[in-house]
Amino acid sequence: MESLSGFNVFVQVAETRSFVAAGRALGISASAIGKSVARLEERLGVRLFHRSTRSMTLTAEGRMLLERSRRVLAEIEAAEQELSQSAALPTGRLRVSLPLVSGLVLPPLADFMRAYPAVELDLSFTDRMVDVVEEGYDAVVRTGELLDSRLSSRQLGSFGTVIVGSPAYFAQHGAPQRPADLPGHPCMHYRYPNSGKLEVWPLLRAEGEAELRLPTSMICDNAETRVWFALQGLGIACLPAFAVRAELAAGTLRTVLDEYVDRTITFRLLWPSGRHLTPRLRAFIDFMAERGL
Repeated sequence: MESLSGFNVFVQVAETRSFVAAGRALGISASAIGKSVARLEERLGVRLFHRSTRSMTLTAEGRMLLERSRRVLAEIEAAEQELSQSAALPTGRLRVSLPLVSGLVLPPLADFMRAYPAVELDLSFTDRMVDVVEEGYDAVVRTGELLDSRLSSRQLGSFGTVIVGSPAYFAQHGAPQRPADLPGHPCMHYRYPNSGKLEVWPLLRAEGEAELRLPTSMICDNAETRVWFALQGLGIACLPAFAVRAELAAGTLRTVLDEYVDRTITFRLLWPSGRHLTPRLRAFIDFMAERGL
């Protein structure tokens, strides 16, 4: 640390061109400043200043050292500030975009609010693919792989996909035994908000086998509607497993064609890369990654 102090003294002298002014800024005597500079020059084996009774100028070696010293001291100051902020209690507003799966994300969000009551959560629920950077979000939760190089991510959880209907529906209409049976049943579909396209059901096919053309009894852009209509016995729906956990446990819905369904949904927390993380955002990232979905 004595060595670091010597570089700090050197920068002050280089910027003020005066032992007296540098000593005043650092709260030590001009004599102590002079001795510190002399020790630094002796250790480095070069002269850092051209000194006369009227002026003090940097040598070529002094100019090079000044540039490097400024960078090093700035990095140390930034590290001190970051560590100081990380120890502070997270406060302030945190703007987060989340998908329309409230039953999945609300429990961990409630736990976060209990753990960090000074953080104000500003939540926006949409399945639209928001631009995290351009729209000013601190973080977003989304599915799929990370494709935007401007973002960093942490995985929150993975879930399977199921095809479900109500026991009453299957008792009346029969349960499909293989994918080829699905065209004989009313199927409820999901439409992607961004593209307007219908979600393709993730059914395994033999090589060369054409994709099934499924009937469309209802289209919507959220899971809750399809769950509710399936509970009413109005048809069959393809849904994330987390969306029907309670219904499957209660027996009000049951799965079919499990051996033919092949899709895993991965949720990720995304935030802008290269940006200084505020204590509230750092706390949110660490909490959600540890708590998971």
